[in-house]
Amino acid sequence: MFDFNFSQAIQQISIMAIPFFLGITCHEVAHGYVSYLMGDPTAKLAGRLTLNPLKHLDPMGTLVLVLTQLIGWAKPVPINPNYYKDYRRGVLYVSLAGPMANFIVMLFFVLILKILVYFSQTPSAVHYVYILRPMVNIALAGIIINAILGTFNLLPIPPLDGSKVLACLLPGAWVNQFMRLERYGFLILLLLAFTGILGKILRPVITLVQTYLINPQF
Repeated sequence: MFDFNFSQAIQQISIMAIPFFLGITCHEVAHGYVSYLMGDPTAKLAGRLTLNPLKHLDPMGTLVLVLTQLIGWAKPVPINPNYYKDYRRGVLYVSLAGPMANFIVMLFFVLILKILVYFSQTPSAVHYVYILRPMVNIALAGIIINAILGTFNLLPIPPLDGSKVLACLLPGAWVNQFMRLERYGFLILLLLAFTGILGKILRPVITLVQTYLINPQF
């Protein structure tokens, strides 16, 4: 019989919610803002240069996160590369901006974890243990989730950012052939996620983050 612990699931989702929404919001705003710096006003005119997560929320991407507890995505921010003076360089910078934002958010949560761990070792921390414990769990989730979001989006599978980065580096004759995979991208990602292959790809990243960013804080 399938044993589903509803209260445990709610607790897990509540821990993941803040890091995930912060991660996807910063990811999309970074895309839009860098595109704006490159001369494209599309995201700004669409009201997407905002840290309000509701503007960026994608129901399917959130559902996939809940189901897989591994990956998820936001509603893509609209951009128009035709505004860029240098098309390839513009697309490259804009594509890299999202994952780089996730890595910055990851480091932000590392800092928060360092502060929380330091405070937890003070004599007065015993009075705040019920506050500190969930905050530490949120910080840990923030580190892992944003490391995964950044790395996941750099995978060269259309429509992920990594595919656009690769397309900018490929010879012109190969770009159209490669981007034809985009129509199958969603199915490819779901297949990789539910067969466990995606987990095997991302697990070394989690191990590195735990070894070099999380463990030294304790």
